[in-house]
Parts: sequence; C-alpha cells; structure tokens
Amino acid sequence: MFFSKRTEFFLGFLACFSMLAVGAYFQFVESMEPCPLCISQRIAILITGIILLIASIHNPSSSKGIRSYAFSGTITALIGSGISARHVWLQNLPPEEVPECSPGLGYIFENFPLTETFKLMLNGTGECADVLWTLFGISIPGWTFVAFIALAILSLFQLKAK
Repeated sequence: MFFSKRTEFFLGFLACFSMLAVGAYFQFVESMEPCPLCISQRIAILITGIILLIASIHNPSSSKGIRSYAFSGTITALIGSGISARHVWLQNLPPEEVPECSPGLGYIFENFPLTETFKLMLNGTGECADVLWTLFGISIPGWTFVAFIALAILSLFQLKAK
C-alpha cells in the first residue's frame, strides 16, 4: 500500500469505528433495534477495531509483532464474517424455516445462564431474519460481511514486506 503499517492499522480501526457509528445511528436515530446476531457482529467489530488501534499505537517494528497483530485482526474479522454470513443466511430462509423469535436481550441476560445467552446470540432468532434496510439490494449484515472480509484482507496485507 501507499501508507506505513501504522497508518494502515489505523485506517482499519477507523473503518471499525465508522461501522459502529453507523450501527449506533440505525439504532438510536432510525429506531432499528439490533437483534442478537447484530449485537454479536458489533462485538466482533469492536474487538477487531481494538486490535487494530493497539497495533497502530504500538507500531511494532519487528515482523513478529506485525504478524501477531495481523493474524489477530484477521481472525477476529473472519469470526465476524462468519456471524454476518449466518445472519445473511437466516435472512434468506423461506418464512416457514425461520426460527422463532426470542424474548429481548435484557430478559435473556437476566433469566438465562451465560452459555445459553451466547448460544442464542450466535445462532440468531426469528427477528434476525427481518431485513430492515438495504442498499443496492444488500442488507446490513451483507454489507457487514463485505466489511469484515475487507478488514481481514487489510490485516493480512500487513504481512507483505515493505
């Protein structure tokens, strides 16, 4: 790329920050309540962004340090892309195959064991199948999938020699 590794890591962080800002806009301005898979994707975005921000601040000079941050960013981005892919899959199921809707996340956190809560968040529920917004025919989870793949590529790109 044309930038230093520090700048490239920081650009990845800015992309994550922007994604979280857009999610907050949809939630708080457009009143689109996030489903369990949306929350899971936001967590993956947050973790990926934190890794990229730390890499930018640390600015490792050794190839071992760069590799560590690059692989960490790639792994969290690929986990996020897997969650996004599941979300897109749920949105494209026939209506009769969509799982039942669950109670709100607040209720789930208060009344279910943590392992069951994580299972519900990662598997998705009926409300995860709702498509609330699209751009060029692609839903929010579809765009999030694309962004996660781009973040994974950006992270892996750090491994090339300067």
